[in-house]
Amino acid sequence: MRSTQQDEIQGGVYLVDLEAQSVKQSIDLSTAGIDKQGRGSDRGLRGIAFDGERVYIAASDELFAFTPDFELIDSWRNPYLKHCHEITVWQRSLFLTSSGFDTILGFDLDKHSFNWAMNIQTRGVKFKAVGFDPLADEGPMLLNKMHLNSVFCNQHGMYISGLESKGMLHFNGTTITMSAEMPPGTYNAQPFRDGVLFNDSAKGVLRYSGRGEGEEDRAFAVPEYDPKKLLHINAEDEKIARPGFARGLCVLSNRLVAGGSSPSTVTLYDLPSNKTLGSIQLSADVRNAIHSLEVWPF
Repeated sequence: MRSTQQDEIQGGVYLVDLEAQSVKQSIDLSTAGIDKQGRGSDRGLRGIAFDGERVYIAASDELFAFTPDFELIDSWRNPYLKHCHEITVWQRSLFLTSSGFDTILGFDLDKHSFNWAMNIQTRGVKFKAVGFDPLADEGPMLLNKMHLNSVFCNQHGMYISGLESKGMLHFNGTTITMSAEMPPGTYNAQPFRDGVLFNDSAKGVLRYSGRGEGEEDRAFAVPEYDPKKLLHINAEDEKIARPGFARGLCVLSNRLVAGGSSPSTVTLYDLPSNKTLGSIQLSADVRNAIHSLEVWPF
C-alpha cells in the first residue's frame, strides 16, 4: 500500500487473512527507516515478489530484499529503474517495470545484480524490443511514453502492459506483438484461463475477457465506499486521490482472484460463479491505495 503524495511516507506492507478477516502491518513506512528523499521516494513501495526465503519489494528506484519476518537484508539500485510498478519472478530472474524508461529490467537472483534490460519502443501500431546493458551508459532516455506498469512471465513468454500500451504485449524472446487489446487506463494485466485478467482502473472494475463468445467474461465493480466514513482530506489532495480506483491483483486459484481498490481495500472474487465473496478495508484515507498483491507463500 502506498500514498498518492510524493512527499509523504504513508502505508507500507500488510498481511491480509481473508478467511479470518484480519490484517497485520509488517512494514510501516513512517517508522521503517526508509529515507523518503531517496529510498522509497516517489510515493513509497511498489511491487512485491518472492524467491525462496526472500521477500522482494520495489520502490520507485530501488529493489529491497527482506526476510519473511521483514528484516531488511539488502537493497540495489540501477540508473534505469525509475517509477517502478509491478515486479515478478520467473525461473532465476526477477523482472521489474521501469515506467520512466519504458523498460523491463532483469535482476539475477543468484548473483544479486541487474544483468538484463529491454527498452520498448513504438513504431506506429507496432512495437520494437531494444536490448541494452543496464550497467552501461548507453541506455534509453527518460521519456515515459507507455507508462509500463505490469510484467508477467510464464512458459509462453513475457507479458507487458501499461497505461499507454493499448493492450497486453507479448515478448517471445525476440519480438513484441499485441496479445490482447484492452481499454486505456488498465493495470495488472496477465493471461488467465483462456483470456486476459486485468484491472480496468479508469472504470473501477476488475475484468476477465476470454477468447470465446463472451459467456465467461466477467466485470466486477470494486466495493462501494461510504463518503461519510472517508478521512477528510483537503482540496489539493482531492485532485490526486480518487476512491474506487482498481489496482493490485493476484490469482489464488483457477477460479479465485483477489483485487485491490482505493481507499485501501482487498476483495475476493469467484470468477466461474460471478460472485464477490468478501472484502477487507485497511484504511479510510483515500490517499492510501493498494498497489500490489501477492499470495503469501510462507
